[in-house]
Amino acid sequence: MPGQLPNLSMKQPFDNTNNQTIETEETNLPIPPLLKDYNDDPNKAEFHLTAQNATKEFVPGKTTETMGYNGDYLGPAIRVRKGEEVSVKVENELDEITTIHWHGLEVDGDADGGPHSGIKPGTSWSPEFKIQQPAATLWYHPHPEQETGKQVYKGLAGLFLIEDEVSDRLDIPKEYGVNDFPLVIQDKRFNSDGSFEYNLGMHDVMNGLQGATMLVNGAVNPLLEVPSGMVRLRLLNGSNASVYDLNFSNNQSFYQIASDGGFLEKPEKMDNLVLGPAERAEILVNFSDLKKGEMVRLQNKGSEFMKFTAKGKSQKDFTIPNKLTTIEKIEPNQAVKTRDFVFEGMGPTVNINGKQFDMDRIDEEVQLNDTEIWEISNESGMGMMGGTVHPFHAHGVQFQVLKRDGNPPPANETGWKDTVIVNPGEKVKVIATFKYPGDFMYHCHILEHEDAGMMGQFRVKE
Repeated sequence: MPGQLPNLSMKQPFDNTNNQTIETEETNLPIPPLLKDYNDDPNKAEFHLTAQNATKEFVPGKTTETMGYNGDYLGPAIRVRKGEEVSVKVENELDEITTIHWHGLEVDGDADGGPHSGIKPGTSWSPEFKIQQPAATLWYHPHPEQETGKQVYKGLAGLFLIEDEVSDRLDIPKEYGVNDFPLVIQDKRFNSDGSFEYNLGMHDVMNGLQGATMLVNGAVNPLLEVPSGMVRLRLLNGSNASVYDLNFSNNQSFYQIASDGGFLEKPEKMDNLVLGPAERAEILVNFSDLKKGEMVRLQNKGSEFMKFTAKGKSQKDFTIPNKLTTIEKIEPNQAVKTRDFVFEGMGPTVNINGKQFDMDRIDEEVQLNDTEIWEISNESGMGMMGGTVHPFHAHGVQFQVLKRDGNPPPANETGWKDTVIVNPGEKVKVIATFKYPGDFMYHCHILEHEDAGMMGQFRVKE
């Protein structure tokens, strides 16, 4: 049925035809390294990234063809500060064109890295931009026309972390890789030979490519040793198409402290977390009840895919802050225009407002510094077969969710967002101020839908 999620478990079939099950040993969770800054000036940063073909053993003894940034799969974490002037030299050592999009970053269109910013094989691209938004967990990934799904699926993605005076001030875990951990969660469909070939069947075209094997930071069946105390997890749904519903095997609660674009105003106590493709969330989890050696599992829809084990008492005691930051609300009466974006069609016919993507067509024109309300509705479906979720993403801007089907958004959606799930038959109303000029994309973040044409362009004019 369209929109349904795969059954995900620790012992998973790697082959769709003979339903083989391959068991893998526990592996220590790899932590993406922080990318070296080549500029000594504290107000500037210079980074180097190389997109390259590679191979990796996800399953012992079986080689998988992959793509990675500066390595064999995924990429290093880029950490910057608000106010910094940043330059990134991106080299393309693939044998095909690529781009690199700074997902969630507010920059001019010429630095955004959409499909217009193609990097041909053997060439490089060096965007420059200033960080002018609050602390947040963002990410980067390729965005070439009709090839985004394949390149992300094969491994091109990485985290982009912003820090500022608010994140400095908050007494929360912030020691990267010690009590502040990134979790890039993805699902893959492995063949019995260890490969994950990107071959789309009709179900994949309809619903996006979903797999039965979960990866975290590129590892199958990962184990993370944590202190018996408060831990911060930065979660990214890096999948092509799957919506995750996450909770812990002991049903313990946790506190969400940030959404896509930064901190919420106050922590929100939760028992489970739903993340659509490209959405991020930062959560605080208290593992102090775990005795040394005890274990708790992270689950998606009840199926375990990652383990946490206690390694001893935390060196510092943290308490949940009452307040995290102040978010200036954009009032609806500030909007000068309301636009409708209707997601329609199924499979190869997916479209927005009846149109499929055309690189040479600007679909919407916005005046620089204007505030607008965008109403996104999901009218795709096939009668009795229902429809599929469409996660809506707009480039170059962070927005606030005003309403879901006329109701206030849930508490964990009251902060800054750049991606929002729109369920079948649902209408989501968001508001944003467009502070950066240039040409930008808006699209469904099911990457197979994006590649099939469920994408448009808006121009912010000075």
